[in-house]
Order: sequence, then C-alpha cells, then structure tokens
Amino acid sequence: MPINSFENYPMSWKPSIDKTERPIYQALARQLEQDIVNGFLLPGTKLPPQRELADYLDLNLSTISKAFKVCELKGLLSASVGSGTFVSYDALSNAYLLEDTKPKHLIEMGATLPDHVSYEPLHLQLKSMLQETDYEEWFGYGRAGESIWQKDAAVKFIRRGGFETTVDHILFANGGQNAIAATLASLCKPGDRIGVDNHTYPGLKTVAAMLSVQIVPIKSGNDGLSPTAFEYACKNENIKGIYLIPDYHNPTASFMSVENRKMIAAIAKKYKQFVIEDASYHLLSKKLLPPVASFAPEQVIYIASLSKSIAPGLRLAYVAVPIQFKEPISKALYNLNITVSPLLAELSARMIVSNQFEILIESHREQTILRNKAVNRYLADYTCLGVETGIFRWLLLPGKLTGAEFESLAAQQGVQVYGAERFVVGNSCPERAVRISVCAPKTIEELEQGLMILKRLLYNLS
Repeated sequence: MPINSFENYPMSWKPSIDKTERPIYQALARQLEQDIVNGFLLPGTKLPPQRELADYLDLNLSTISKAFKVCELKGLLSASVGSGTFVSYDALSNAYLLEDTKPKHLIEMGATLPDHVSYEPLHLQLKSMLQETDYEEWFGYGRAGESIWQKDAAVKFIRRGGFETTVDHILFANGGQNAIAATLASLCKPGDRIGVDNHTYPGLKTVAAMLSVQIVPIKSGNDGLSPTAFEYACKNENIKGIYLIPDYHNPTASFMSVENRKMIAAIAKKYKQFVIEDASYHLLSKKLLPPVASFAPEQVIYIASLSKSIAPGLRLAYVAVPIQFKEPISKALYNLNITVSPLLAELSARMIVSNQFEILIESHREQTILRNKAVNRYLADYTCLGVETGIFRWLLLPGKLTGAEFESLAAQQGVQVYGAERFVVGNSCPERAVRISVCAPKTIEELEQGLMILKRLLYNLS
C-alpha cells in the first residue's frame, strides 16, 4: 500500500496501469510513451520524482527507474542531475529532414543543399575518367591499402581547413552522417551519454536514438558551446564525449570563438573526452578559424565532409582519427559499408589534387553570397542570423509563434522551412526560430518567391 495519501496531492502524471501485465516496468513505459504521444504530457513537463511515483503506484523504485530509462533511451525523456526528469521538447519532433521525395507544391527551403549550378568541373572530370582504358576498376570493390594517393588528397583537403594530419590517421566514410554513425557505434555502448549544443544537427539525434546513446544538452551561446558547462558535464553528467560544429553551427549559424576552441580542447584532454568535430561547413567561410582538432589532435575525430563544400552526391567524408580510436572506428566503417565507392573516391581525389576543388568552392561561395543578398533584402526588418557565405540562416520569429507553428503556416503557404523543435535537445527550451535554407531552391527566382511568402507571414505576425 502507498505510504502517503495522494488524493489531493498535485502530481504532473498519475498513471493507471494493469499490474497483471509483465514485466511491469515495460507496461509503465508504454503508458508513459502513449501519454506523451497523445499529448497528455506536454514537452517540458517535469515528471514526479521517482520515489513519489513508486509510492503512488505501490511499486519498487527500481521498476520506476527502469521504465524511465526505457523512455529516456527513446529520446522521450531528458534527465539532468539536480533538476529532475522532463518530457523532452523534441520528443515528438521529426528529425529526419531530407524526405524521400521533394515535397510537392512546396518551395524547398528546409534541407541544407548547396547550389545546383556549380558542378561543371565535376562533370568534366568524370567524363574524362570514363574515357580512360582502365575505367572498369572503379566499378569493383576498393581496398584501403590501394588508396594511398587518395589519402594524400584527403590530407590536402583537411589541411585546406587548417588542420595538419597524416595519411596514417585517415579513414574514408560515405559522408559525414556515416562517419558520425560509425564513431558513435564504435566508441559508445547503449546507455552511454554524449554532450551536444542545446540545438544540434538532427542527424546526430537520429543516430544516437538508433544506437540508444543518450545526448545531453550543454549550454551554448553566441560563440558556441560553453567551456564552463562542458567541464560541469564532464564532472556531473557522466558523459563520454561531445559533438561540435564549431564553424557555422547547424542550425543557429553561430561560430565558436578561438578562445573557446582552445578551452574545449584543454577540457577534453583533461577529462579524456572524445570530441566529434563536424567540419561540414568549415570551407564555406572566407576567413577560416583553426579547428578544435588543431588544439587536441589526440582527442578529436575530425570529419571533413565534401557534401556542402563540393557536392553531396559524392557521398564522401575524410575522417582524421586519433590513433587510439582508429581501429574501432575503422571496423565500424567496414561493418557499415565495407568500402566507399571507388569511382567517387577517385573523382574526389582528382578534383583535390588538381586544385579544381578550389574552383568549386569559390563558385559555391559566389552563388551563396548572391542568394544571401536576396535574403537580406527581403528579411531586412527581421533578425536573421548568419553570414553571407552560409547556405542557411536562423530566423528569429517576432510575436509569440513557435518555430513548429511557423513551419506549419509556411507549409500551408507553399514554403518548407524547419522549426527549432526539430533541432532542440532534451529539456532545453526551443528558440522561437526557424532554419531557412538559402541554396535549396533551384533558382534565385524561386528563392525570392519563397522569401516573399515568408515576409508576408512575418508581417502578419508583427
């Protein structure tokens, strides 16, 4: 029997379960999930302390703990030391941003795609390759030991971003998402915890959920994740590592200061934390800041994806891996892929060695600057964070409308944007903001059409 009377006691959740269902903790977890999905428990709701709930339901504390843990591993709950357990703000949001097909009747301004008109050098290089007599070798399996010169190209590409490494640290992945998945799969066990910004790349969230790795929000500001909050998490949140996008953070468009990069690196070394540094957007900038990896090369897995700087269809990322992590990550990549495409790896390496990749980067940059001028023109009266070389912007909304509500309104008017709820982590409160992709529309005319619709919506909110 319960020790206390709960007849008039305020509790945010008073479940009713059938105790004949076994195991009871799974029945309780199902009830908790249903109440979240059905809207009885709203995002941000603080759940009763586990001891109170155990007393209320006349169950063992361990039963409550196991039920909470099941829902926590699904991303439905977020617990933090000293604060309690909350329904995650992102419990019901869709983190899968690139849909199977382009949304019908919508101007695509959600997915972060580079422009479509800068690929001519790739086309010419590919045509040249396929006219060579030994072209058939690019349609078989590639072997890591046969690609030394391609690893030299990877070293050159990574050096272009300001990080010096060597071929013995290089691994190939099928894009940045694949590299993140392999890293988490190899360095984390189910239930392990890693730190991230309050709003983060949704692909990290979906991989972590698949692997039952918990992501812990760490306070961040205008210049990125807080070193003080990171050190606190190292001491109190039992994290194993962190995931960062220091340059043109997705989705908030912020840049981490050099001072913070140095401090993050020092803390990672002090507490033996691994750092996943996602450099997908690094080469978009005119003035490059030093990567975190340059301050802690023995702790940082540096992911140099070609998707945003060259072309997403190459499905290639160069990963500079500390020797202590190389074998497990290499095995994870093998189990996920066996190998990357020899054709695309060869094409990418030739683009880099011949310096044609510089032409591509500059062409993308010119197109992006042109498109951002249109954004600045149409949205001049609103706070739209980001710089002229960025392929997306972070629009802060006037009034009281949430990002999810604005996303829905925009879709009704024919424009796809993504609300902050898709990016928020755990019990962090989502900003009232949406991410706008600048380069996803096929033409500047289509972009301007989308911006006119967004401007009209924003005016009606003001």
